Parts: sequence; structure tokens; C-alpha cells
Amino acid sequence: MGEAATGSASYGLTAPLQAAIAEAEELIANAPFIRTDADRLEGYEYLSGRIRMAMQNAFDYDLDHPLLINPTHQFSKQGLDNPDAIYFNAYLREGVEYVVRGRRGTSADLSFQVMGGMYSATSAATSMLAIDDRSLSIADDGSFELRYTAEPGAKTLIVREVFNDWDREERGTLWLERPDTLGTPKQERTLDRLRKQYDVAARSLTGSIQTWFAFPHFFQYKEPVNTLTVPASTPGGLSSQFSSIGHYELAEDEAMIVTVPACGDCTYQGMQIGSDWYASTDYETHQSSLTKAQAHVDDDGMMRFVVAEHPPGPGGAPIANWLETTGHRTGPIMLRWQHVDRDITAEDGPTVEVVKAADAGARVGAAALSPGEYAARIAARQIAVARRMIS
Repeated sequence: MGEAATGSASYGLTAPLQAAIAEAEELIANAPFIRTDADRLEGYEYLSGRIRMAMQNAFDYDLDHPLLINPTHQFSKQGLDNPDAIYFNAYLREGVEYVVRGRRGTSADLSFQVMGGMYSATSAATSMLAIDDRSLSIADDGSFELRYTAEPGAKTLIVREVFNDWDREERGTLWLERPDTLGTPKQERTLDRLRKQYDVAARSLTGSIQTWFAFPHFFQYKEPVNTLTVPASTPGGLSSQFSSIGHYELAEDEAMIVTVPACGDCTYQGMQIGSDWYASTDYETHQSSLTKAQAHVDDDGMMRFVVAEHPPGPGGAPIANWLETTGHRTGPIMLRWQHVDRDITAEDGPTVEVVKAADAGARVGAAALSPGEYAARIAARQIAVARRMIS
């Protein structure tokens, strides 16, 4: 047992974190894209997620006894997080063997990526390895094992479990082992170690905010407004995923129509819109994203999405493929294709048209949904998120 503490002592351990939180609040308050009080309030909520992530980075990760951490979810958003994905991360040590074990669920995609370095305000991290469950030997009961020895430069393992059908697909189970340290105790808690952890939390907090302020300008915001790119391997992300990226700017009376073929050669296809915080918007109680399983597909095989602030259907009613902007006049857009059997080409990609919001429903030929029908769609989203997500 340790020696009894004598007297009272404050080591000032949290001072760097307190200073970083104050600095982060100033970064949020003075973000260049803030237009309204609602934008600023959203920023402060976004800040709470960054603080959560910073504490996880500092205290939950253990290089000697690693485990898979869920840093991105509905309460901690970053990097235009995909509403259809559960993310797991672990930090790696070069030259060490790691084993991921688990039981494959029924999600549309389960992928593994190793990143070299970290995303920063000046550069994107390098993808060193990207595979999906098709590379695994999966037993009849769904169990599998993936072994990986961290190469020079390997820093982070990212696991994504992606859901195309929120109602029917089920999560699997996953865990990470480091065989050479199994059965050994963790490092002793020391004042010096705690001081370093709080320092890491402080640096992680301000660094992540600066990173995600800068990141969309590497990619999305290089494109002309109200356009989407030809599908390609995702820039700065999962190389085994194809994506089409862009950003929108719509007046109050405008809507964007995005038309894209429903892809039969991939198990997952989805579209989302985000905020200028480069994060997903409320996908739990608003329809700000849709997968091909959730969307209406027309008889010609096309999905026609309408991005608009207000319901674009006949008489101002909602429609099945309405993507709500939730008060954001501007923001990023991303379409993703995963678990693909072939290259996704320009013929698979989207076309974009900006129209008067009052005309959008008629332009896509969409039938109106009753308030009760749309509320049922939102209720299904809430139940699916509650059942699937981890916080």
C-alpha cells in the first residue's frame, strides 16, 4: 500500500488543460464561418465533444495495454463523421504485433485502416493499410482474428463498422490484444505521468479544433460551391472507400437536387450533409443523411435527394429523400460507396442542380409524406441510434 498523504496539496496538474479550454473557447467563439447565435451555440456544443475526445486521448489510450476506443459518436463529432458508422481507434507502437479479435456482425462493411502520423492543421495523415472483412477468414459463427505487426511509421489503427440498413443490421463484437503484454500489470500511477496526461489532453484539445477548421480546405472547399466531384478514393481517408465530395451554399428560397444511381455493386452507399464545424449535423432527430436502404429509389434506378431547409414536397410537406440542412446555409456534402466490387466511376456519380425550393418537390416527382409518416421515419432513426451507438 502507498504511504498515507499528509496535509493538503494541489499539484496544479489541470492548469494546462484549463488554459487550453479557455483557448479553445476563443477559437470557437471567433470561428470565421459563424453567422448567427445558433452557429455559435452549436460551436460550444461541438467544444464539449472536443473536450471529451481530449480526455480520452490522454487517459484512455495505453500503448502497453491497448484497447479500442470509440472517440467519435453523436456527442463527440469530428472530421465529417459518418452517421452510418461506428468508429474505433487505437494507438500503435512500431514493431509490435497486435491482434484484433471479434465476431462479425451483419453491418454492411467492417474495415481496418492503419494511419501513419496524425491529421493536423497543415496536413492529412497517410493511409498505410486499408482492408475490409473480405480479407479475413471468418468462421461459421462469425468469429475472426486479424494479426498485424506495426510497420515503421504506423501510428493509429482505425476500425469502422458501417451500417446501410439501420433497422436490420446488427453490430458485431471487437477487441484488441497486444500478446506480449497480456497478463502484465499497468504502469504505476505517478505524479509525473499524470502531469504528462493532462498536458496531452491540453495539446489534443486545441490541436483537434485547429485541425478540423483547416481540414475541409484541403479537399471540400477547394471545389466550386454547389458541385460534387467525380467519385474517387476518399482523400485523406479510407483508401478502400470511394467518395464524392463538395460543399453547398443555399439561400433561404433555394434547394439542391442531387441525383445519383443506386449502386448494386456495393453493400453500402450513403449521402450526408454537415456543418461548417466539419462535423455531422443532428442525424438522430433530423434526416440529415440517408443510405440507399433508407432512400426512395425511382423506377429508373436513381435516387433524387433534395437538400433544403424546409420541407420541399407538395404544399410544403416532407418527402422521403429530403435532407434537412437544420439551419445551416452552408456546409460540406459527402457521398460514400463502401465494400465495392469494382471501381466507382463518373457514371456512378452524382449530378447537382440548384433550384427554387418551392419547385424542388415537383422537379423530382416526389410524393408528399404526412406529418405522421415523417415522424415515424425520425422515430426509427432515434431507435436505431440508441440501439447501435456507443458513447
